[in-house]
Formats: sequence, C-alpha cells, structure tokens
Amino acid sequence: MKITILTTFPEMFTPLHTSMLGRAEKAGILEIREVDIRAYSKNKHHNTDDAPFGGGAGMGMLAQPIVDAIRDVQGGRKVKRIYLSPRGETLTQKKAEQLAKEDELILLCGHYEGVDQRALDLCIDEEISIGDYVLTGGELGAMVLVDCVARLVPGVLGCEESAQTESFSSGLLEYPQYTRPKEYKGLCVPEVLSSGDHAKVDEWRRREAMKLTKEKRPDLLKR
Repeated sequence: MKITILTTFPEMFTPLHTSMLGRAEKAGILEIREVDIRAYSKNKHHNTDDAPFGGGAGMGMLAQPIVDAIRDVQGGRKVKRIYLSPRGETLTQKKAEQLAKEDELILLCGHYEGVDQRALDLCIDEEISIGDYVLTGGELGAMVLVDCVARLVPGVLGCEESAQTESFSSGLLEYPQYTRPKEYKGLCVPEVLSSGDHAKVDEWRRREAMKLTKEKRPDLLKR
C-alpha cells in the first residue's frame, strides 16, 4: 500500500517510519511519504494561508497549493483522497478495514481555521474524523489513520491472526492477555490458559471478551 500525506509540517511524521510500520516499509509492503504543501505555493513567500472571506478569527488554507499538490501526487491514477476533518465520518475499525483494501491513499492535513472549500470540492473524496474534538491540525489525525489502516495490510504485523482477534475486530473488546511468569505479586494466570485445551481456551476468551465489553463498553453490545 502507498500512502501520501500532504502537510505543511512534514517533520511531524517521523514515528510512522519506526517500529512495525518502519519494518514494513523496508520490506516493501508499505510506502509512506510526506509532501510539503508549501512547495506548491505560487505566492512570493510560499505561504499556504490567508484571511478568510467574511472575516473572523484565524486564517484559512489556500486552495491553489493544495489542489496543485494533490493533482501532482495523484497523476492520472485513481486514488482515494481523504481530508482529516472534525466534521468527517468517525474512524472505526470497520472503516479502517475498508481503507486497507485500497492500493493507494492521499491524506490531506488541514491547519489554521480550515481549508478553502473549493480545494475539497475539487480534490477530496471523503472526510474522516478521529473523534469529536478539535486538534491544532490534521497531522495527528493522519498518523492515527495511517497506523490503524496500515497494520491491517497483509504482512505488516507478521502474524495475521493478531488483527483478527484484537479489540473491535469481532465487535467486542479483546480478552485479557497474560505472559510469563505464571504468578506475579500474588496474581496468577488463569489455569485454563495453560491447560492445552484449545476449545476451553477459546471459550474462556470469548466469555472474558463479553464480560469486559459489558463492563467497559456496553454500547458495543447494543450495536
């Protein structure tokens, strides 16, 4: 999968090139790159913002550098183009699974008071939000989306089962996890997990997942 992030702060994305995603890049499974929108500005000072029509606080991002950047990155290919926005559809595991099936994504990170609507009308297919709150820009939202989607691309995690058994993949929260030692500070690993009986282990995990979901996220059970 190829993911291009359009931003005025490309230096913020170092974490995406480390850990599992970094290894997937080295293996050629992922290609994540950042493109500086400022490089496409035709203004003398290469600024990407200006005062909004109608007045009001803050500045808005100009349409021209955004449109030119997206069209240059996209070329003639059909690519899913996403704007990170608090007014967009909320990112969910189901949405991430849908996006993980795409060959290529272009993510636009807004800043200031927002983006000139004409850039969105001309070049954006979908708006996505990571939650009902406002950030200083779309960069952190883009990082969340990339991590959430990229880990679902085959080969990224190394163990495909991991993505199938974790929280939200089945509509439930994930069951509790335990590792060595078997006893720690008076707390013991449930006996069933070392029984070797896979059917009983699966039953225990399902039961614990239901219990945790009922306690912490009963809204998921209603869905």
